[in-house]
Amino acid sequence: MLKVALPRPSLDAVIRGDGRAPSRPAFDDDADQLAYEPMTRAEAEAFRRDHPALSPWRVIAAQVALGAVAVVVAWLVGGTIGAVSAAYGAAVVVVPGVLMARGATSRLSSLSPVVSAVSMLWWGFVKMALSVAMLVLAARIVPGLVWPALLASMVLCMLSYWFALLWRVPGPRNPER
Repeated sequence: MLKVALPRPSLDAVIRGDGRAPSRPAFDDDADQLAYEPMTRAEAEAFRRDHPALSPWRVIAAQVALGAVAVVVAWLVGGTIGAVSAAYGAAVVVVPGVLMARGATSRLSSLSPVVSAVSMLWWGFVKMALSVAMLVLAARIVPGLVWPALLASMVLCMLSYWFALLWRVPGPRNPER
């Protein structure tokens, strides 16, 4: 059964009983002209100082550091094969992340907003495909693979994205400045 959505008569039309359109316009053109004031140069500089851009390389560095922690813990718990498995798990997150960060921050991807968006989509796809391929090949590359160590190091490295979000949260403001 095909249903067609028809506009309902407005309350004005129902009250008048004539079915005509309401007497006032449906969209308020003045509402688009809200009180936006452009920033001054000093305000823009203060905003950039208070909200610095987070480099993807800083996130990669955090992933490497967390991967190293996972390798040390896996070595203490599971020996050499546990450490190798944890290192491979960290690599499953870090290597595709490096590739995406390199591709997404290239000069080509900053030509225009459209090219930048397409670049992010493309490198995101490459990152996912490489991660899946590395996981599929894990048992062949690492003989005697310890899956819990691999998965734990992957999860730990992926948590660095949450830490990156926390780095972006500005601290308490000092009103006396």
